[in-house]
Amino acid sequence: MKVGRRESFNAAHRLFKPEWSDEKNLAVFGKCSNPNYHGHNYVLETWVEGPIDPETGFVIDLKELKSIIREEISDKFDHRNLNLDVAEFKERIPTAENIAVVAWNLLRARLPQHLHLKVRLWETENNIVEYEG
Repeated sequence: MKVGRRESFNAAHRLFKPEWSDEKNLAVFGKCSNPNYHGHNYVLETWVEGPIDPETGFVIDLKELKSIIREEISDKFDHRNLNLDVAEFKERIPTAENIAVVAWNLLRARLPQHLHLKVRLWETENNIVEYEG
C-alpha cells in the first residue's frame, strides 16, 4: 500500500559553480545562474509504501508524516535562499535533483526502516524530479 502527502514551499536559489566564470555558468545553467538568485514555488510529494498496520489501519499516520515533512523540509526550506540559508546546500548546487535527494535523506532518517520512501519534487508546472534512494 502507498500513501502520499503533498506540501509546498517557496525558495530562492542560484545554480552556479563559484570556480567557473559567469560566462561558463550562464552557458551551463542559463538564467538559473542569475547572480541575484531566483525563486520557485516548489511542490513536494512524499510517498510512503509498506504494509497496513492491522492495529491502526495505517501504513503511516498522515498527521505524523505531515509533522515530519514540516520539521525536516518546510521549516528549513520555505522562504529561504537555499544557497545561503540551508546547510545542506553550502557545498551542493541546489538543482531540483539535489533538492529531492536532500529531502529524501532528511525524511528517510525520520521514518521506520520497514517503510519505502519516494519523493517527487515539482520545481515548476513542467519540471519534475523523482527520487527513491
